[in-house]
Amino acid sequence: MTQYLLSVHHAEDAFDDMSEEEMQQSFADTGKVNDQMQAEGVWVFAGGLQPVAQATTVDNTGDKPILTDGPYAESKEYLGGFWIIDVPDLDAALDWAQRGSKACRGKVEVRPFQSE
Repeated sequence: MTQYLLSVHHAEDAFDDMSEEEMQQSFADTGKVNDQMQAEGVWVFAGGLQPVAQATTVDNTGDKPILTDGPYAESKEYLGGFWIIDVPDLDAALDWAQRGSKACRGKVEVRPFQSE
């Protein structure tokens, strides 16, 4: 089994045009994917993130740490949430990513964790 990070990416304004009903349906659909992952034993951990405006970037590579309000990089799309799953192979991870993308109404990037 291999662990994969399925990261959900959204435009910062992705939910601005979504009605409350559509947003609640997306949350419900995502909950169903979470339940399916847990039932099939592939779930390791998952979480949704607060809006990128609530981020703080820490740079402690110089003489003193520098804390900056906001995201690390300027971008039109940001990480909105993620799953960590444990599946037999990339094909299985891609299958879960397709389900997650549909439920979240966003793009999902699939990346394997480094092996030991």
